[in-house]
Amino acid sequence: MAAKLAAAAGAATVAGLGTLAAANREITQFRLHHVEVPLLEPGSLPDDWESFRILHVSDFHMLANQTTKQRWISQLDDLDPDLVINTGDNLGEAEGVPGVLNALGPLLDRPGVFVFGSNDYFAPRPVNPFIYLLGKKRKPSSVELPWKGMRAAFIERGWFDATNTRVEFAIDPEATGSLSGAPKLKLAIAGVDDPHHDLDDYDAIAGPPNPDADLAIGLSHSPEPAVLDRFAADGYQLVLSGHTHGGQLCLPGGRAIVTNCGIDRTRVAGLSRWTERMWLHVSNGLGNSKYVPFRTFCRPSATLVHVTEKTR
Repeated sequence: MAAKLAAAAGAATVAGLGTLAAANREITQFRLHHVEVPLLEPGSLPDDWESFRILHVSDFHMLANQTTKQRWISQLDDLDPDLVINTGDNLGEAEGVPGVLNALGPLLDRPGVFVFGSNDYFAPRPVNPFIYLLGKKRKPSSVELPWKGMRAAFIERGWFDATNTRVEFAIDPEATGSLSGAPKLKLAIAGVDDPHHDLDDYDAIAGPPNPDADLAIGLSHSPEPAVLDRFAADGYQLVLSGHTHGGQLCLPGGRAIVTNCGIDRTRVAGLSRWTERMWLHVSNGLGNSKYVPFRTFCRPSATLVHVTEKTR
């Protein structure tokens, strides 16, 4: 009997270690998703464009030694996106800034807009992954990360900081080699600081977006319902968020156990309708805390959002 119990315990240990090893491998199994959302009025796009392509990246939680992740992100430039949106939590440690800038490299030469999450400002701290599965809100650490230098580098390369701010600019199709005389696509983008830790100031951006804009986008690192409702009430068409990691430690089929925020589990990753007029896209992110180096049934990803014209 003792021998049988020992054998069973040994088998369980081996199985457990195998599961952990598989979950650890999954954090480098990067994927690219494509979603299509019809938001533009007919005639908004140049004749030779099928869609306006937004590359949505989020939650790198970058460590200095994560060169595989850095190379994968850098290669996303080959997709030739028209706009890059970064919804925060870029850093996983103080030494991660060079890795973030190396990863984004050529993408920083494209039009881009960003907001930050709490893990851009404060370093992660050890956490029991089982506490995470309970969905309890955790206070950030008091160790400040070098986010100011990273922000300055983003802005120096031409990206807009939409933190509690409105941003308006136009995408010039001719600059991308499109047909001469093609109409410029006018964007109205507004963002908030991380609402998961009450850093947001929606009142600073409140009100309808510019009615002359072809596309109105809201940004929030964490997709908290109160903020999403205000974006919807003001008339934004699409909100982009991250934060959830898609649940990170999921059940088979990518079924999330928790979202780590106020949204329901059906919206933990991907595209969904928040209201009849507003869509929500939540990135499941490209990283994880260095203290929880696991993903299960939830591979890290970026998304190319194809914004198309509405059907006539």
